[in-house]
Amino acid sequence: MTHTNHKVNLLDFDLPQLKELIFTWGEPAYRADQVWGWLYRKDVPAIEDMTNVSVTFRGFLDAHSFIDRLTVHTAETSVDGTRKFLFLLPDGPGIESVLIPERDHLTLCISTQAGCAQGCRFCLTGKSGLRRNLTAGEIVGQVMAVKRILEPGQRLTNLVFMGMGEPLANYDQTLTAIRILNDPAGIGFAYRRLTLSTSGLVPQIDRLGQDTKINLAVSLNASDDATRSFLMPINRRYPLKELLAACNRYPLPLTRRITYEYILIKGVNDSPQAAHRLTRLLKPATSKINLIPFNPHSGSDLVPPDWDTVLAFQNILVKGHYTVIIRKSKGGDISAACGQLQGRIRPLEPQTGLSSVN
Repeated sequence: MTHTNHKVNLLDFDLPQLKELIFTWGEPAYRADQVWGWLYRKDVPAIEDMTNVSVTFRGFLDAHSFIDRLTVHTAETSVDGTRKFLFLLPDGPGIESVLIPERDHLTLCISTQAGCAQGCRFCLTGKSGLRRNLTAGEIVGQVMAVKRILEPGQRLTNLVFMGMGEPLANYDQTLTAIRILNDPAGIGFAYRRLTLSTSGLVPQIDRLGQDTKINLAVSLNASDDATRSFLMPINRRYPLKELLAACNRYPLPLTRRITYEYILIKGVNDSPQAAHRLTRLLKPATSKINLIPFNPHSGSDLVPPDWDTVLAFQNILVKGHYTVIIRKSKGGDISAACGQLQGRIRPLEPQTGLSSVN
């Protein structure tokens, strides 16, 4: 076996990467399959628990690698049943995930960065800037940690990369995490159950379409460049024409569509004229539109429009033959709604079901 002084976190590798790593250690490929099963089917906390792996190889693994699992630091529950989880990273930053219950599915919204560098005017996450990218193990670790504390009979059905950070700005680690989550020999989420949301990094959208079959959601929020650049600095680099061209190139099965997310903000992007522009802008794309009334927070003086304005905006888009859903954000009372995550470290509070997490 080849020796190295650098210990690696086994949770940072997808299966092909793990096989390559173990091959460099002079071990056969089936060793990687064994380890993979223990990591994701059995979710073991320590290498010593891999009982069908030889004692000799377990000793080698222990000398050259480790399993660094995320655990929930605090959890908060909203009046609507939404749960927000705070995780503390080893070097200090906090990140958050949100568990969203629906009638027929249970969705977990996960983070890909500690903080965010995009600086969107409506989003609290970016107010403190970017602390760092998350590793693949830290991205997937949010899913594994939440799975451990689900109530009996509960099962995660959908995952959305819509938490803290811009997933495509942390492309390599996000892609590895997607592959870990999708692998049928591991966690096994089908691509149709995975959705990635982006502010619009055009080159990475093209790469993502080549590398995966994940659903794509685009944070659009305006129907003209001036308004979008006001709300989202990324638009100055990749304006609407370039962004929508990349979206039209994005390969999805005929049964799936790109989702455009449009946060409605009073007096900024909620006018009938903006709605009519949007109907023209998105043609001939096959898409659906999520309208999200702005979620107020302490870091912004923006406000949501009244409900009649929201309905009028939706009606114009429906008449333009779009599928339009008004998303009433959940978890606002615990700052878990869209644009409200900031990974703020709060005093530890006892939470039902968390005391035994390790």
